[in-house]
Amino acid sequence: MNIYSIINAAFQNTRFTALDGEKPELRDGRLFVPSSLLRCLAEECFRSIAFYFRESHLACLAGALVDPASSANDRITLKALLKNALIAAKGELALCQDTGTAVVYGWKPEAVFTGGCDAAELEAGTAAAYLKNHLRASQVAPLSFFEEYNTGNNLPAQIRIEAVPCTAAGLTYRFLFAAKGGGSSNKTSLFSMSKALLEEKTFEEFLEDKIRSLGTAACPPYRIAVVIGGTSPEINLDILKLATTEILDKAPYFEEYKGPLSPLLRDTYWEEKVLEIGRKTGIGAQFGGRQFLLDARVIRMPRHAASCPVSIGVSCSAHRNMLAYIDRNGAYVEELCRDPGRFLDSYSISLPDLSGVSDDNRAADRDARAGVYKLDLNLPLQAVRAGLDSLRIGDRLSLCGKLLVARDAAHLKWHELILAGKELPQYLSRHPIYYAGPAATPPGMVIGSLGPTTAQRMDRYAEELMSRGVSLITLAKGNRGGTWTEACKKYGGFYLGTIGGAAALLAEENVVAGEVLDYPELGMEAVRLIEVRELSAFIIVDNKGNELY
Repeated sequence: MNIYSIINAAFQNTRFTALDGEKPELRDGRLFVPSSLLRCLAEECFRSIAFYFRESHLACLAGALVDPASSANDRITLKALLKNALIAAKGELALCQDTGTAVVYGWKPEAVFTGGCDAAELEAGTAAAYLKNHLRASQVAPLSFFEEYNTGNNLPAQIRIEAVPCTAAGLTYRFLFAAKGGGSSNKTSLFSMSKALLEEKTFEEFLEDKIRSLGTAACPPYRIAVVIGGTSPEINLDILKLATTEILDKAPYFEEYKGPLSPLLRDTYWEEKVLEIGRKTGIGAQFGGRQFLLDARVIRMPRHAASCPVSIGVSCSAHRNMLAYIDRNGAYVEELCRDPGRFLDSYSISLPDLSGVSDDNRAADRDARAGVYKLDLNLPLQAVRAGLDSLRIGDRLSLCGKLLVARDAAHLKWHELILAGKELPQYLSRHPIYYAGPAATPPGMVIGSLGPTTAQRMDRYAEELMSRGVSLITLAKGNRGGTWTEACKKYGGFYLGTIGGAAALLAEENVVAGEVLDYPELGMEAVRLIEVRELSAFIIVDNKGNELY
């Protein structure tokens, strides 16, 4: 058994549909694939995974929602994620604003010819998908060692094509297309361990520590993978990435495999143990509960006796992966779910009713029935902070009013103004800051898919901003570091969390106006001013130094 045979098994259990385009030709036992077919395949797959999920992922979300052990906050998040999938399936607003690094794996038989550079053709199709479908260009390239620019088309893509032998299955060029957001990529960790780790109690303690440290910045609930062993750290990480996409799910389990040496084996005991550790963290699906992890893959591999690489990684709630192949009959793409509404219908799911939230002029007002506080962001910031002062961490809010949208690049611009002894822009003293960067705006819409980015990346600016009376109310996802929490306590600041992974929902139902305010050259990282209505959020850090996580 080899890894390619495990990958092949994933294709045997997947439904595909034919893609229009040129047909390959069979000549003297060799398959000649027109380069245009590679471009069409990449364009279609990256378009599809921007808007549609696999049924397996939707079933995981819906199953977690009806789990009797799910907390109220778990259900709020899970309902929003399923509603987000329904909105995205219209094909206009992407599932997530971070439409990801484009990743392509290819397994090419030795007798398949394309007559050109496969990677270049796949990149051309990738760029077309991002530009035509109003997806976000997230890739930046260096102008100098420190200066960067946005490439504008989300290239370069990550492409790996591996030569494989021709098999009895025929001349079939197989592909895996994935879109990996920066938040979930940043949660990939490699640890160089030793034989001492391979003892049950020690390994369990190791997992408890590393799983809890994942936090919520990458938009849980997560699909997690843990890989132990491998002939090198590079091989270990490669298997980890594949494991998070479901393509290695047909790997044999220790309990049932009796064959010769296998390159990898799954372990059901440790997969269940990982899920239980996730439940015990209490982190939940972002705001407390049991649904931190949707599923787990734990893979054991051979290793050098002196080395024990261990990696942990996740696929976030925007779980975007798709199989495809080309054979003598043409190109075929995996069938993704185009009607996620049936998962909503099946479980009688509806979003929480906010209609009972009071609409008076106070900064924060609790509706006893709904348990939600209305926060009017159009009041002076001092009044908004006064309204928050009476609330507790974990309290749920409904935000209405104007927000600044800004993230890493804009914060660096403000930092440079401070270093140069210049004044900060006046807009910073008027509005809370929402850390986000939207996808391109489709025609006729207010804004493209918009969701929070990881808050902790802005922590380094805590003292210099809050001491100047700005950034005292921020909105994003994930936990913050100690420097931000201490600054909130010192200067009277608040950090609010909103649901990550529901960018289409937010763009369609919560944002009613938007404009670029500053630094338009930053593209998706430009400073914007948006107006929101009934945007759900939670108090994560308060002005007393308390924090939810």
